[in-house]
Amino acid sequence: MTLTILILVLTVSLFVWGRPRADITALCALALLLLSGILTPAEALAGFSNQVVIMMAGLFVVGGAILQTGLAKAASQRIMHVAGHSTTAMFLLVVLVTAAIGAFVSNTGTVALMMPIVVSMAAQTGRNASGLLMPLAFASSMGGMLTLIGTPPNLVIDEALRNQGMPGLSFFSFLPVGLICLAVGILVMLPLSRIFLNKKARDKASQEKTTEQLVDEYKLAGNIYAFRVDARSSVVGRTVRQLNLRARHGISIIEIRQDSSRHGKLLRNITQSMPIQDQKMHGGDILYLQGSEEEVRQFASAASLHPLSHSGLDFYDIGIAEIVVMPESRLVGLTLRDSQLREQYQINVLGIRRSHAYISDSLPELRLRAGDTLLIQGLWSNLEKIDQEENGWVLLGKPREMAEKVTIGYRAPLAAFIMVLMVAAMVFDFIPVHPVTAVMVAGLMMVVTGCFRSVDAAYKTINWESLVLIAAMMPMATALEKTGVSAIVSHSLVTVLGSLGPTALLCGVYFTTSLLTMFISNTATAVLMAPIAMRAASELAVSPLPFLFAVTLGASMCFASPFSTPPNALVMQAGGYTFADYAKVGLPLQLAMGVVMTLVLPWLFPF
Repeated sequence: MTLTILILVLTVSLFVWGRPRADITALCALALLLLSGILTPAEALAGFSNQVVIMMAGLFVVGGAILQTGLAKAASQRIMHVAGHSTTAMFLLVVLVTAAIGAFVSNTGTVALMMPIVVSMAAQTGRNASGLLMPLAFASSMGGMLTLIGTPPNLVIDEALRNQGMPGLSFFSFLPVGLICLAVGILVMLPLSRIFLNKKARDKASQEKTTEQLVDEYKLAGNIYAFRVDARSSVVGRTVRQLNLRARHGISIIEIRQDSSRHGKLLRNITQSMPIQDQKMHGGDILYLQGSEEEVRQFASAASLHPLSHSGLDFYDIGIAEIVVMPESRLVGLTLRDSQLREQYQINVLGIRRSHAYISDSLPELRLRAGDTLLIQGLWSNLEKIDQEENGWVLLGKPREMAEKVTIGYRAPLAAFIMVLMVAAMVFDFIPVHPVTAVMVAGLMMVVTGCFRSVDAAYKTINWESLVLIAAMMPMATALEKTGVSAIVSHSLVTVLGSLGPTALLCGVYFTTSLLTMFISNTATAVLMAPIAMRAASELAVSPLPFLFAVTLGASMCFASPFSTPPNALVMQAGGYTFADYAKVGLPLQLAMGVVMTLVLPWLFPF
């Protein structure tokens, strides 16, 4: 028992200090429990097969797909439209929307769904996401108190009542308690998050330009036009070489696109390709043309091409990047027509930056100079390869990383459909699918249906540090129970406070539960404390309801530790938080919640 307490104290001390990393600290604690013989290998490794950990991994993948397909950006724009420019309104909307979802979906699932939306919203407004991610995690736990299914501890106390032959709780028995929690949470979090969480990111922001920034900088939207090839068009069946648009009209074909669905159907596929000389045109192809507006319009009219309202470039298979021409480059003095860049590397030059001027007209005849910056377009793999072929230029940016950040917008309806099915399976009991199964299947479907560019991209969305942290800390509960530490603490509570009356005992039950949840999972704490709360109420001959609600609230409203609940751990890395950050914001909130609930519970559920 003494050794278990020492390991726990040492682990918590290292968490507070912040070194080493939280996941390494948790693994070291797990190793000590193993080496000391307190836990068997099976007990120590049980956390890594726990349903919560598996569900967290799957939800990271689902959340990554929501971000990758642009759903997060669309949702965040809706929230920003409602909030306007008010930071307070945005904070309130994030908290309220998260709590509403958390009433019906697990708090872990709620955070995984909302986190990419909040990150996208912060990026679009130029704010740091750290000011919203911790309130997001806390709001998901508060939302769980609104309904019976919101969080596992609610089900634990319902089962404890039924086991004693008493009536169970209804679906909305928790609603008054949850609303009060939400009100307290907003009042405390709003000032504290502004003071402690709106900080600068710990890592320096990347100076690399995004594709959207490059499009704006070179003003590509003004000289690129999109047309659909009619089945009766004169270009059908002809190759790029036969058309010879550059020589005849001064027009360049930038991209040829095939869209399998023209009406926004759920299952939609878009294929982008660079114009190869022998490539034939087909009816339904979408051509992206660059050149003077007059020449482009004249050719399109003569060839029976239909203009499209959306002429902006998208970057699914094809991307853009910049290269700087070095003084010793073979390109210096050559025109773009003679440079052979398209023939050798399958890339287009869309624009040139020379000093402070941006050039996009008559590009084929322009002679290149040392120091010119060329905006090039090609397959992402070709853009990455061009950096390795010659020493005559320098590639700016990292195409592989840029490709991973580009949203696959045409997959957004499919990702939304998969997410809705997953949420439905988690909410409705008549669907015979376990929540962890629903999450695993949803994550797999996101990958196999193309909502990620690759399987590697899906793996990269998983926050392995958070998973290891939770999985390694879960066996601590087993160690505390196995060595008798939990039982001694719980029984001492009843002995000391029972004689002081029901209110004092209620306060003790609440804060003991809250304290235990800082070190072991909230579900395990509720399972441990619910029988003790029932016994205490029986000894005092009072109603067990306020005591059981104190257990579920103490277990769920734990904010002072990053590993007390999965949502707290989920946002830790994305927000750049340390253990101290949770103490600064979460501890005052946890204490305030405990004081308010100790006063409110006897009023809602009389002794």
